[in-house]
Amino acid sequence: MLNNKIKEKIVLALDVETIEEAKELVEELKDYTGTFKVGLQLFMGYGLEIVNYILSKNANFFLDVKLHDIPNTVQKASENIVLRGANFFNVHCTGGLEMMRAARKGADDTAEKLNKKPPVILGVTMLTSISQEVMEKEFKVDKNVSSFAISLAKLAKEAGLDGVVASAVEVENIKKELGEDFKVLCPGIRPKWSLKDDQKRIATPSEAIKRGADYIVLGRAVTKAQNKIEAMEKIYKEIEEELCLQH
Repeated sequence: MLNNKIKEKIVLALDVETIEEAKELVEELKDYTGTFKVGLQLFMGYGLEIVNYILSKNANFFLDVKLHDIPNTVQKASENIVLRGANFFNVHCTGGLEMMRAARKGADDTAEKLNKKPPVILGVTMLTSISQEVMEKEFKVDKNVSSFAISLAKLAKEAGLDGVVASAVEVENIKKELGEDFKVLCPGIRPKWSLKDDQKRIATPSEAIKRGADYIVLGRAVTKAQNKIEAMEKIYKEIEEELCLQH
C-alpha cells in the first residue's frame, strides 16, 4: 500500500515532447503522484488539452508558467488559471510585491466566485540552474545566492503567497525565518542513483523532505526510466527507509 504522506509531496514534471507521452505518464503514475506539473514546454505545445486530460483522471495539476509581468496582466492571468482548474501555479518573486499581490487577488476572487478552494500560489525565488558564479559574474549581484533567495521568500510571504519554489539548500532557513506553514516546493531533486543533469543545487528526495520540503519535483529520473513504476517505488522506498515514515 502506498504511503499517502509521500504521495502528497510528490510533484511529477511532465517535461516531455508529445501529448501522448504526457498522457501515458499521467495514466501510469497517477497513483504515485500527488500533483502533475505542466511546464512551458508542454503547455505551449498542447495547452488545455493536457490540463483537461489530467483533470479527467481526477488528478491535481500545477501550472508552472512562472508569471512575470505588470500587476494587472498577472491578475487577469491568475483569474484564468483558476478557471482552468489549477491546484498550483507560480509567479516570479522578482516581479515585485504589487505583482504578487495582484496574483493572489485574482486567484482568490475567482475561487470565491466559483465557491472553490483557492490554488496554492508559489513564488519562484532563484532557479536551481543559477549558481553562485552566475549570480556574481553574469548578474553582477554581490550576494550569496541562498540568502538572496530567502530575501525573495520574505517578500512572497508579505504579498500573501502560500510559499515558494526554492532549492533544498534554502528550505531550513526559509522555514526558520517564515514559519512551518509557509510552503516550500523543491525542484532539483535527484534520487541517489540518478544523474545531476543541468541543475546545480540538488538534493535527494529524502534529504529535501528531511530539511522540511512540503513538495518535491521529480523529473527525468522517473520519466526517462525504462520502468517508471519501479523507479517511483525505489524513490518511495528510499524516502521511507531514510525518514522512517509510518504508513
